[in-house]
Amino acid sequence: MPDKATTTDVVKLILDDHRRMEDLFRRMRSVEAERGDALKEFADLLIAHAHAEEAEVYPALRRYRDIDNHEVEHGVEEHEEGNKALLALLQVDDIGSDDWDDKLEKLVEAVSHHTDEEERTILNGARENVAMERREELGTAFTKERDKHIKAGCGSIDSVRRLVKA
Repeated sequence: MPDKATTTDVVKLILDDHRRMEDLFRRMRSVEAERGDALKEFADLLIAHAHAEEAEVYPALRRYRDIDNHEVEHGVEEHEEGNKALLALLQVDDIGSDDWDDKLEKLVEAVSHHTDEEERTILNGARENVAMERREELGTAFTKERDKHIKAGCGSIDSVRRLVKA
């Protein structure tokens, strides 16, 4: 997780989470890594990150006329797709099996597509149109919300099942 003393800029915090997710993907793909631990950390981060964006960041960004509301709504839809792909991977019993590899690649594809699109549209719009002071306020709220969900174990298979069925 990013050190709060380093930055509270919401754009930077979200980008840092995206890079952490990429690192966790590499660990989940590596036969030398503890893939189950990487998946647990990833699941908590993905679910908490999306909750925090949807609760604190997206509603605030909708107020800026130069940020495309359609892209914000699309981001929420893509969170749901990522949640479904995560659940499919969490349900695989044999880490490292062909089924694991297939489900992992579907998750990587869904999340990578979303992060790329979000970075190009929503985050670039926020960087260009939202004052740093407001971005820092949003970053503080984002971090508080994200960390609350991580502490609650939001990436457990039961939590993800409830999210996907909701």
